[in-house]
Amino acid sequence: MATDNPAGESPSRGKRADAQRNRQTVLTAAAEVFVSSGVDAPIRQIAAQAGVGMATIYRHFPTRADLVTAVYRHQIEACVEAGPNLLAGADSPLDALRQWIDLFVDFLVTKHGLADALQSDNDRFAALHAYFLDRLLPVCAQLLDAAVEAGDISPGTQPYELMRGIGNLCIGHDNDPRYDPRRLIALLLQGLQRPHAS
Repeated sequence: MATDNPAGESPSRGKRADAQRNRQTVLTAAAEVFVSSGVDAPIRQIAAQAGVGMATIYRHFPTRADLVTAVYRHQIEACVEAGPNLLAGADSPLDALRQWIDLFVDFLVTKHGLADALQSDNDRFAALHAYFLDRLLPVCAQLLDAAVEAGDISPGTQPYELMRGIGNLCIGHDNDPRYDPRRLIALLLQGLQRPHAS
């Protein structure tokens, strides 16, 4: 039986793969647009950035809240995936922790608007916040544990405390161009280090 599909995939699998690629493209484009133009940016701007039609966006995300939630979850997953990769590839666990915290800060300072947009939907926001903690706390714990085992940082810092402290330092970044939370976060990390760690 001959097939017109050179990859040998069934047409429905090819369509599913296309739909998944479109979804990922839309999420990436929406994240970029939300950073540059805010979460109220026109859907047509997101469609143009993604190179898809508006119908494609509405097919995957019927409401703006659905799109905002999906972008938020997508960015959380990027932070989750980065942790073990950084730990495997960095010069030291402390370097991996620093790099991951830098990604986490990027996530926080660019996603405050997303969280604000969802606050009016208390159930959705609560579920998303729980997802945020469930997914990111274990990654932070893994990085902290590795840095403690390597003798880079002192033991005793809890992942929730560190993430919460960093989150609090990021508040206000949007409203004050003179404030750079990264400087204070670097000081925080410096304070966690054992004297011999660099």
